[in-house]
Amino acid sequence: MAEVAELIKKASQLDLADRTELVSSLLEGLSPAMHYVSDEEAIQRRDELLEGKVEGLSEAEFWEACGRSTP
Repeated sequence: MAEVAELIKKASQLDLADRTELVSSLLEGLSPAMHYVSDEEAIQRRDELLEGKVEGLSEAEFWEACGRSTP
């Protein structure tokens, strides 16, 4: 666990572009079946939200849907 804390500390010192690249790389290592969403789908969902075609979730609703309590 100390190793993870040290990595987080080092990562927090990176500039935004490098942190973004790091996060992207880490996410790519996760199972695509559980986490993959295409760019096209993300853009479509964002547009539907902005156009009022769908209603977003509150933070509490999001965490509840994930099976967790609000942090």
